[in-house]
Parts: sequence; C-alpha cells; structure tokens
Amino acid sequence: MGKKGREIVEVDVEKLVELLQKAYADEWIAYYAYKWAADMAHGMGSPHVAELADKIAAEEEEHADELAERILELGGDLPYGIETLYDLANCKTVNYPKDMSDLKGILEGLVEAEGCAIDVYNKIVKFLGPCYDKDIKTFHLIEHILAEEIGHEEAFENLL
Repeated sequence: MGKKGREIVEVDVEKLVELLQKAYADEWIAYYAYKWAADMAHGMGSPHVAELADKIAAEEEEHADELAERILELGGDLPYGIETLYDLANCKTVNYPKDMSDLKGILEGLVEAEGCAIDVYNKIVKFLGPCYDKDIKTFHLIEHILAEEIGHEEAFENLL
C-alpha cells in the first residue's frame, strides 16, 4: 500500500491486523473442513450437500486470499503453518457427526461453523464501525465477507 493509502488508515492497525489474521486462519480451517465434508459425505442426498460444501469451500479460499492481501497492505504478516492457523483461529473446527451419511448432522455442523464466522466478522465490523471513515477499504472488505457468510449459513439451513 502506498504512502497516502497508509496515511488514511486511522485505526489501531496492530489490533486490526490481529483480527484479520485470526479471520484468515478461520478461512483456511473452513476451507479444509468443507472440502473434507464434500469428499466424505455419502448416502442419499449427499451429492447436493457435497456440491454446496465444495462451492462454499472455494468461497472460503477466496476470503482467505482477500484477507491476505489486506493484511499485507496493512504491513502485517501472514500466519504460516497448520499449528499456527489452529492456534490463531476463532472457529477451530466443524462439528461433524461420526457417520458422514448423517446429512442432517453434517448440515447442522456447517450451519454452526457459519454462525461462528458471522460472529467473527460482526466483531470486526463493530471494531471498525465507530471509525468507518478511518479505514473504509477494510470496512468494505469485511462487510462483503460478512454478507457472504450470512448467505452460506442460509444455504446450509435451506438444505436442512
């Protein structure tokens, strides 16, 4: 990010980067968990669940890329390593049923995971909210991701 771009960011950048790094970790965990569910789901109706989980996994990866770009623009570093991602994450796992033919249980786990993501992004919006005009770029990014997470939750709920 250029000089003027950095100049207009008037928030606690260190705290913001920390929040974004934690969200970045969440997105990679969600990506893995959703791809895993898409591969493991089986039984009647599983192709619909697998297709949706795979589609949303791709969107979670896109969120991670968007967050990475902003973290780097703000002068932060990207967390590296599975253990580091897990340690940083707000949403550490998806609670899947033992039997992956239990599609209702899978969907309930995915709805719960999206609820956690919604909470994370809502927290960041509230952090930025009082100073919306102090970092408009990050605010719009988080607003965009939050809207998609809300849509993901609804998509999984609709299959229930």
